[in-house]
Amino acid sequence: MKARVTPAAPAARRRTAGAPARTGGPARTGARARTGAAAVLLAPFFTLFTAVMVVPIGYALWLSLFTEKQSGLGFGGTETVFSGLDNYLAALGDRAFREGFGVLVGYSLLYIPLLLAGALALALLLDSALARARRFFQLALFLPHAVPGIIAALIWVYLYTPQLSPVVKAMESGGIGFDFFSPEGALPSVVNIALWEWLGYNMVIFYAALQAIDRSVLEAATVDGAGAWRTAFAIKLPLIRASLTMVALFTVIGSLQLFTEPLILNKGTGSAVTSTWTPNMYAYSAAFDRNDYGLAAAASVLLALTAALLSFAVTRFTGRRKGKHA
Repeated sequence: MKARVTPAAPAARRRTAGAPARTGGPARTGARARTGAAAVLLAPFFTLFTAVMVVPIGYALWLSLFTEKQSGLGFGGTETVFSGLDNYLAALGDRAFREGFGVLVGYSLLYIPLLLAGALALALLLDSALARARRFFQLALFLPHAVPGIIAALIWVYLYTPQLSPVVKAMESGGIGFDFFSPEGALPSVVNIALWEWLGYNMVIFYAALQAIDRSVLEAATVDGAGAWRTAFAIKLPLIRASLTMVALFTVIGSLQLFTEPLILNKGTGSAVTSTWTPNMYAYSAAFDRNDYGLAAAASVLLALTAALLSFAVTRFTGRRKGKHA
């Protein structure tokens, strides 16, 4: 039998072919709603980030391109003139500014390895079965970080002062003589204060990462005959590499921002810490002692660029190491 085709069928097919294809209206509406919700939730962050980061950095860049000069023979007022890169050249040409970076290099070489090794050792000890009263030691080690940096520096200045400190008296009675304010002792003194402040904080980060490791992995290593040392260095450390990278990055950035501890130590009797001991102190002195805000802004920008380059180097290096071990 021959099938009969109604005349309406080709017309219906033509109307269907000519109609625009529907691409899922509800799905598109849902995507728009999610995008709008994300924008609303992220708006406070970007607003605050722009206000406290982007705008100050932009203002510092603008300020670094100008300088104030006195008009006439020095008896008139001051006027702000465009100086281009003169402030940057003045900062780089100043020996005190360059020596400040030398201090930071010595500080970083001493402070960063001690901090990372000490915090990691304490975290591994707390994570091991040998540790008792974990909560107590975790809180006791973290408490110094809760003390404001200025207060901590003042406490240590008191402990470093020979006429006041019971620690110095005990050392002298034992035949140990050490001047914490001397040129040789100033850097170790600052490192000691920073370690006291930040060791417990980073230990908590490492300890949290160790607690997140799947216990079945550690049990399997024990069954395979791995001892405590092998488990710590061959299993635990590779599994918390991300935390190690994060702490190393933040420590490098924090080392470049060294300011509070040497500023307070500068007030000690006969201290070798000068007002331009670090780049941050140099910028502070240029702005508030010499009222040279253009020079201070240029020094701050140079320090920020150094921090950015070192941060990039750390992340690039750790990224390559991670790729090799993957």
